[in-house]
Amino acid sequence: MLNNDQLAKLGINPSWLDGLNETFERFNIATPHQQAMFIGQCGHECNNFKTLEENLNYKAATLMRLWPKRFPTQEIANEYAGQPRKIANNVYSNRMGNRDEASGDGYRFRGRGCVQLTGHANYYHAGQALGVDFVMNPDMVATPHYAALTAGWFWDTHKLNAPADAWDFVKCTKIINGGSIGLAERRQHAEHALNVLS
Repeated sequence: MLNNDQLAKLGINPSWLDGLNETFERFNIATPHQQAMFIGQCGHECNNFKTLEENLNYKAATLMRLWPKRFPTQEIANEYAGQPRKIANNVYSNRMGNRDEASGDGYRFRGRGCVQLTGHANYYHAGQALGVDFVMNPDMVATPHYAALTAGWFWDTHKLNAPADAWDFVKCTKIINGGSIGLAERRQHAEHALNVLS
C-alpha cells in the first residue's frame, strides 16, 4: 500500500492516494516493479499526475503535421486552428466508437485520465469494467480516482504487469503510447518510484 509520505517523495498530490491504492489492489499491480512502472508511465503521460485532459489547442502547421490526411491544406487547417472542440470533433470522428464530426463525440470522448482514455468505445468498456457510466459522465475520467482506475483498466486489458516486472520500458511505452516518446523520462520517473517504494 502506498502512503502519503511516499506520494510526497514522488511529488504526487495526496488526493491520489486512495485511487492509486484501489487501482493497485483491483488490478493486481502488486510488485514494486509493477507499481513503479505504472507510476513512471502514468507520470510521464499526465505531467506527474497534474494534467488529466488532452490539450487540443493546435496551430494550423501542427494540425497539418499531426493529421496530414485530415488537414491536407493550410486553408483547411486554418479553419480549425486554435479551436480544441472543433479539432477533436474532426480528428476523432468515425473511429474508436465515435460517430461523425457533427455528433460532438470527438470532443465529448477526448483524451482524459492518466493514459488519455479516448473514444466512445473505450469510455464504454472502461465504464462497464468499473461499474460507472463514463459515457453519460465523461468528465469523471478527469478526476484522480477514476483517472487512476481507468489507467489500471487499460494496464490490465493490455497485460502490462509482465513487461513491467521485466523492467521492459520499450514494450510498456509502445503499448501505452504507440511509440517510444519520452522513453528516458519514463525510465527516470519509474526508477525514482522504485527507489521510493522499495
